[in-house]
Amino acid sequence: QVQLVESGGGLVQPGGSLRLSCAASGSIFNINVMNWYRQAPGKERELVAHITSGGYTNYGQSVKGRFTISRDNAKNMEYLQMNSLKPEDTAVHYCTAPVQYYTGSSHDTGHIWGQGTQVTVSS
Repeated sequence: QVQLVESGGGLVQPGGSLRLSCAASGSIFNINVMNWYRQAPGKERELVAHITSGGYTNYGQSVKGRFTISRDNAKNMEYLQMNSLKPEDTAVHYCTAPVQYYTGSSHDTGHIWGQGTQVTVSS
């Protein structure tokens, strides 16, 4: 069974920083793209950033210049460095990826979501 587990959320003051981590585990064959999404109360889920296995990155407009996504392919880890945090960044942040995993002698693909980690920016 493949899992994504986020960590690193918490309460921070405006202007502060947090680093989120996402650990993928299980019988993983390949993960091409890894993503961070977030959802605030009463709002739609939005893409924060994504990164390919080759290191190509893309960011949502609201976080450009403040957040940095990275990954360690060997460890199946993904990170989100969040700087200059604002109250409007308050949301549950989710790690998600289409994961290719082993099934006996073959492999299949499942779109996996983590359980989410709460980020709260408040004074």
